[in-house]
Amino acid sequence: MARIDCVVDTQPMADEIKSVSHQINDTTTAVVAMKAAIVLAEQQAADIVCRNVNKGFYTLMRSQISQKIAKLQSEVDSQLMQLNAQRKQLLAIKNRMERDYNMLSDRYLKLFNGINQNLKQRILELDRPVFNFAVQEVGKVSNRTKYLAATVPISQLESLITSQQIIISNVKYRAEKVIESMTNFLANTSEQKKLSERVLLKNEKVQNTTLLIPALVCESNFDSFDNKKLEVIVSKEQLNTSVQSAMKNTLNQHLEQLVWNDASEPHQEVKSEFSKMLATSNTSQRVKDMANKLFIATHFQTIKNEQL
Repeated sequence: MARIDCVVDTQPMADEIKSVSHQINDTTTAVVAMKAAIVLAEQQAADIVCRNVNKGFYTLMRSQISQKIAKLQSEVDSQLMQLNAQRKQLLAIKNRMERDYNMLSDRYLKLFNGINQNLKQRILELDRPVFNFAVQEVGKVSNRTKYLAATVPISQLESLITSQQIIISNVKYRAEKVIESMTNFLANTSEQKKLSERVLLKNEKVQNTTLLIPALVCESNFDSFDNKKLEVIVSKEQLNTSVQSAMKNTLNQHLEQLVWNDASEPHQEVKSEFSKMLATSNTSQRVKDMANKLFIATHFQTIKNEQL
């Protein structure tokens, strides 16, 4: 068997393997560096995306909140403007009411002061005879002891009869004055009685009488839901507010007892009055024609000759 000795040089292969090993190491280093760069880039991109998302969300929320704030601010401003306008109206109403109150209070104060002065003057006129009697006669009557004192302008040598005659004469004079005062008082009392009869009302019985006062009851339907509007109208001529209120209350109490009767057509006076209103109206002719048409087509009911 033949034997062949071969010598194989592995140095070139080792050099190549070493070169490949260096390249693999460089490639590994490059791959690691690229991986680190990719991870860093992805992290940076993720940070950028997160910042953009956060910024967008913040911007969106801020925009929505700003819109809500602006809307609410506009509503608040409008409410404040409305409240300010109502405040001005209330202040104007308050000032007008205060002015009217002061005017009415001054007017009634003057009226009542005048009435008080008039009544005071009438009372003074009624009691003037008593006052005159008190001023003229009461002082004299109160001091009658002093006035009745006898003054004796004589000396002690004269007799007592002369002194008594002087006292009797003084008493007679005072008695005449008293009788004259009583006569004047009775005359003044009679005049006062006559004056009182002329001033004061006589106590006469008032006869009960029945008067008929016309009133108008108007009932109408003003919508399609059969809602009725009832209006009571009374004459304001020669009737004060209390009488008008009493008539309206009486009519409202007896409205259910009233019987409505169908009318074939409106009364001539009603038609005439409505025609006058249309003629003097400033509306267009089309509106006037439609109003006249509706008036003619309206169904009327009356409650004539009803007494309450």
